[in-house]
Amino acid sequence: MAVLADSDTRWKWGALTAHRIAGGDVPDPSAESGIRLDGYLLRGRATPTARQLQEVGVRADFLREVTGVEFLRVMGEEAYDVLVLALVGGGVQAMLHGLKRVWEGRDRRPVVVTGYVGVVYEKLADGLLLRHGADLVLANSRQDAERFRAVYEGVGADASAVTEVALPFLGGAPYTGEHDPYTVVFAAQPSVPETRRDRTYLLERLIGHARRHPEREVLLKLRSRPGEHTTHIEELPYQKLAQKAGELPPNFRLVYGNMGEVLDRTDLLVTVSSTAALEALHRRIPTVVLTDLGIREALGNHHFTGSGCLASWDQLDAGHRPEPDPEWVARQGVCADGSYATAFDTARERIAKLLAQPALPPLTPYYTPATAPGYLPGILARHHLGPDGSPLPGAPAADKEPGPVRQIVRRAARGAYRHGVQRVAPVIRRMGEL
Repeated sequence: MAVLADSDTRWKWGALTAHRIAGGDVPDPSAESGIRLDGYLLRGRATPTARQLQEVGVRADFLREVTGVEFLRVMGEEAYDVLVLALVGGGVQAMLHGLKRVWEGRDRRPVVVTGYVGVVYEKLADGLLLRHGADLVLANSRQDAERFRAVYEGVGADASAVTEVALPFLGGAPYTGEHDPYTVVFAAQPSVPETRRDRTYLLERLIGHARRHPEREVLLKLRSRPGEHTTHIEELPYQKLAQKAGELPPNFRLVYGNMGEVLDRTDLLVTVSSTAALEALHRRIPTVVLTDLGIREALGNHHFTGSGCLASWDQLDAGHRPEPDPEWVARQGVCADGSYATAFDTARERIAKLLAQPALPPLTPYYTPATAPGYLPGILARHHLGPDGSPLPGAPAADKEPGPVRQIVRRAARGAYRHGVQRVAPVIRRMGEL
């Protein structure tokens, strides 16, 4: 099996999806997994660091950083049974067209699988149509499967690829009762909320909660360390805001690491709209989705209406404990009822049937030069592909690992990009608001 990913979170989703499809269990990174997993990391602004990959905890037999064109060349030479595209929508669409070109005239090709890392709360139609053309488009819940099929059928596209599964990284021991000390965890998100005012507000309320409850341990769970990027750009890291918050209470800490390990000691998970909420609900950990900044599509917390988890910091400070709605939880693929072991059975069966066919048909994305002539060429060009999926002249496609000079230049370029995102852009934005 092979996975192409463009960020740490998508590598986590793609690699664990591959393992779920193959065997059903979260792999032990220190043990043999029983499958061969080759990993390819798409070169870009969010290419994960070694530390981020280690934190995910999935061992690959082979791991390599590639450009899109280089990956397509490899796919023309290597033989895999299954390929998981764990990319942003535009990346999936570009690879589908490139792979269609690479595999022209072949009887055998891999089964192509794609999907979403977590909650789908924005750009539903756009993201889905960019993923159309894969053999399986995975939906993480019953609700998502219904929405995905409705979008495809509504535009006259084949909806048969939509396959209901669950998030591949759910798991861990069920919550059995309070720890000592009682631990509150706020799961931060890189881009939600977006403004300095809102992020500062949330940090101040979290710190305030720690001061009001000195008997509790209050943790700010961060996705990435300074200088790293994840799936979304983070202009205002909480680490920097915390440095300006003055003296912090002794029971307040910033933590990194695997989310599952943090949940092992969590008594109350608090977030704006992070997928960590679904991880916590799966383990029956009390979970709160904050309403302080409103219930808005831009925040993603509107997805949790009807969940029973919506609450404010004022309520939490007063001791509120949420009670999730079991029907809502069941529709979200959380599988708190113990059905998680069978969540990927349908996907496995569909893949097995496809692999048993003497030949697979060519990939047929909904977007073509005929259906989207003003949209598709730009998406393909960003990955150095022409309208027919073939590499454009001068497209980067190195045949070997870059030399030390190129590696230094690349690191410097990424550092300059991060500086622009986290330092220069906010300043320019504030100047524009004067």
